[in-house]
Amino acid sequence: MTKANKAKAHFGEIPRQNPCAQCGTPIPEPDWIEPGEGRISYLWNCRACNYRFEAVAIFEREAFEHPPLAA
Repeated sequence: MTKANKAKAHFGEIPRQNPCAQCGTPIPEPDWIEPGEGRISYLWNCRACNYRFEAVAIFEREAFEHPPLAA
């Protein structure tokens, strides 16, 4: 993933040090971030055990709706 793709995750901070779902080793940052409507998907890859998994953050509608910038 490029730095540009990471910048697209605009719903807050990028999660860091997520524990591996298999071995528990902290993973510094996700390999891929994919925003969607009301959610953001994160692809994690553990370099300690080579396990890959996806985590999804789902937001309430109010968290991702913004008032218009111009009338």
